[in-house]
Amino acid sequence: QNEEKWDYVLVSDIHEMGSEKEIKRKKFLDELSKKGFTIKKIEDTKLFYGVRAPQHIFWKYQCLLANSDSRQQNSSANQDVPVTTRIRVVHFILQNTVTSDLEKLHDLMKKKVFEAAFPLHKKEEITEILKKKWARWRVLFKQQPIEEIRCYFGEKVALYFAWLGWYTYLLVFAALAGVATVAAGTTVFSSSQVSKEICDANNTIMCPLCDQNCSFWVLSDTCTYAKVTHMIDNEATVVFAMFMAIWATVFLELWKRERATVATSWDLYGWDEEEEELAMQLINNSQHEPQLYQHSYVRSTIVLILAVLMIMVLIGIAHALVIYRAVAMALFMQSEVDLLSKHADTIAVMTGAVLHYITIVIMTKVNWHVALFLCNLEKPRTFSQRENNFTVKIFIFQFFTNFSSLIYIAFFLGRINGHPGHYVRIAGHWRLEECHPSGCITDLFIQMAVIMLLKQTISNIMEYLIPWISHQLRKKQKPSKRSVILGEEEEAEDPCKRQWLSNYELNEVNVFSLFNEYLEIVIQYSFTTIFVAAFPLAPLLALINNVIEIHMDAIKMMRLRRRMVPRKAKDIGIWLQVLEAIGTLAVIGNGLVIAITSDFIPVQVYKYMYSPCTRENHTSMDCSTGYINNSLSVFHIQDFEPHTKVLPEFNGVQIKECRYRDYRNADDYTYTIQFWHIFAARLAFLILFEHVALCVKLIAAWYIPDVPQKVKNQILTEKHSNLRNQLSTTEYSTEV
Repeated sequence: QNEEKWDYVLVSDIHEMGSEKEIKRKKFLDELSKKGFTIKKIEDTKLFYGVRAPQHIFWKYQCLLANSDSRQQNSSANQDVPVTTRIRVVHFILQNTVTSDLEKLHDLMKKKVFEAAFPLHKKEEITEILKKKWARWRVLFKQQPIEEIRCYFGEKVALYFAWLGWYTYLLVFAALAGVATVAAGTTVFSSSQVSKEICDANNTIMCPLCDQNCSFWVLSDTCTYAKVTHMIDNEATVVFAMFMAIWATVFLELWKRERATVATSWDLYGWDEEEEELAMQLINNSQHEPQLYQHSYVRSTIVLILAVLMIMVLIGIAHALVIYRAVAMALFMQSEVDLLSKHADTIAVMTGAVLHYITIVIMTKVNWHVALFLCNLEKPRTFSQRENNFTVKIFIFQFFTNFSSLIYIAFFLGRINGHPGHYVRIAGHWRLEECHPSGCITDLFIQMAVIMLLKQTISNIMEYLIPWISHQLRKKQKPSKRSVILGEEEEAEDPCKRQWLSNYELNEVNVFSLFNEYLEIVIQYSFTTIFVAAFPLAPLLALINNVIEIHMDAIKMMRLRRRMVPRKAKDIGIWLQVLEAIGTLAVIGNGLVIAITSDFIPVQVYKYMYSPCTRENHTSMDCSTGYINNSLSVFHIQDFEPHTKVLPEFNGVQIKECRYRDYRNADDYTYTIQFWHIFAARLAFLILFEHVALCVKLIAAWYIPDVPQKVKNQILTEKHSNLRNQLSTTEYSTEV
């Protein structure tokens, strides 16, 4: 029975005898035999080579890393190495075995000498537990068996699922707060004075939205839109944005505690990645010299310049989307189809959001290649260093891909488009789009909602369907040739064959399989925190997505993909710094949304400086009465640009002037004093909000210790007892 435990399987096509590929393959397998590996060959439509490492390799491994795993070491000197460690060591040796032609397995796979190399999913007690308790849809709301995941997939994967589970659990609170905010908006603030005034303004004539053949319109047409806006844009949102800034900090602080507990229970405190890599290099080749650290300023400069160029390209794409929306708006407005011309602005925003989603999908692929290219330029020393460099680059690129268009909508839309009679135009022709009269925040809301819904539904379906379909197809390709050649008798005698074949039929995993999952969740985390003031339902969507995501990833790993090479890790690596950066951006982003995008500040300024309340002591009156009339400026029709074709009649009345959203004087269209008051108030609020939120974040970070007392005490007593044991042994030896 023991004979049939294989660590790894190599698969290759059946090459002709004496062909170059066959010679290369034989050289590689000979190198493995020299190192004492046992190799078993099974012939089918492909050649399968089972590889088992000799026991002395693992003894060396245990001796070299004795001090870091001191606790395990004391119990028994030659105990069995855990399966995850076996696979990791074997994987390392296979990847670093060099043939006489100076080729490694990686090069041979490129030259199609070998087609695949993978560790096996085996039928064991642990796989059954994982399939029953984890990799199925029925256990959606049960706790994950993190310990079993660690014993099967290694610490790195287990930490990912522990982190994802923790994040999902804390999202419940954020989602509840978000739902409460929207509920407050629909109930408490639905009868707000501002939206009431918009709905009653049936004789406020507004300036046309486009240059050719657009008529004037009445403000009360936008009644429903105003109600939606005030559902998001009210006092509750400010509190919610504050709450989310604190939530992001508390989430990370609590995760650090959770991680410390986990790392101690897994004995990872003394473990050092670099030391382990050096040990494995020496086991593989005792003459190995370490690769020294290098740093080249020239290389860093080139990488920096190229990265900046790439970011420029991504911002350029955001500009292209802006231009699309301006042109689309103009074309829809002039369209013959009634539906299009009536809802031109909403349709332009919606199609813009869908286009943005498509650019995200395409640019993700491009960013990937660019980040890899930049990573190779840097020549990182170790695998983990390479992964860190890659993470930072791809995250920055993905961030700009996902957010540049949102940043434009939040902070620039409707603020840089001039005023009637003097519009800013693209190529001197198309007017830049404006915000809706009831505020810009709804545009941001629509964009966020469309992207988050599309991202989560389409991306998740694709992420599950593609591996599932390709697995089904690989199963179908199973040739019946073998049973004819070999006859049924031989079929029965080799139990390995079926197991190896079924593993081969699964989808291949690559180095970045886990990385992809992290990236997806981290981008989602940015959506959940950065502009959450404009879209309070984001945490709820994220929560629903994550509950499904955990089990989808589990099913993919257990049933659709070959087994991942287990890796050791004591934390989630550089992702923690990325999450901390997002937390800081979230404070800035939400502060800006409330200060600049929402109408919160202009309304407050009006209430306390310009409203009827300031003149007389009206306790019964709502202080925001008259806000809408005050926020619209007057424009005289004779000042229109010469090429603007506007019908001067509206409902049978000759029109002399129309209104537009801005604070400008009626005679020379310069800014009024109120504009500067509001501007100052926005800045003051922004500075106040950022500082208060950042102080609260710092206090929260200080208040919650990173490492729980229990863990600190455990490490302390362990060090103490180790030193005491050493002391007693030295005393004993000196006495003898």
